[in-house]
Amino acid sequence: MQYNESGIGVIEVICGPMYAGKTEELIRRTKRMEYAKKNFLIFKPNIDNRYATDFVVSHNKKSMEAINIDINHPEQIIAYVTEEIQSIVIDEVQFFDERLLEIVKHFADKGMRVICAGLDMDFKGEPFGLIPNLLAMAESVTKLTAICNCCGEEATRTQRLVDGRPAYDDDPIVLVGATESYEARCRKCHQVLHHHE
Repeated sequence: MQYNESGIGVIEVICGPMYAGKTEELIRRTKRMEYAKKNFLIFKPNIDNRYATDFVVSHNKKSMEAINIDINHPEQIIAYVTEEIQSIVIDEVQFFDERLLEIVKHFADKGMRVICAGLDMDFKGEPFGLIPNLLAMAESVTKLTAICNCCGEEATRTQRLVDGRPAYDDDPIVLVGATESYEARCRKCHQVLHHHE
């Protein structure tokens, strides 16, 4: 779904597991806006510093400049958005709390194109934070898949590994990492350990 020149705002969500190409798709859409000479801003949570602090960076190293936002203060976004901005783009939305939903809704209601990307499920295979509500609010949802590291089938889950073993169900939800900590897995190969087993 593209930005509507008539001023009707839209919310677009790009979701899926790690290594599905969410940030790459976000950058692709943003590059198209850049070519079309649209005014936009890209935001990212300040805890995502895997590759760079002031850029969104895909796993294949494509990047675009971004503004860091404190995950505990998503309202910081509002101060950056001026009248000439037509679209806002937010990467790794799963790290923000529910207050981000009102901000996204606010800008879409003002006629802006709002593009959000993030994990739809946590490492346990459960809906991640504000994502279920964001999906319900969106005009457009793109759910991407990765390739399972174990069997090569379509992967919809993110496998957390600690010292090479699946994580336990009571481990903390947020642990920012890369290949040493996470893999893409299909439903069959995805594992979560339980202490009582």
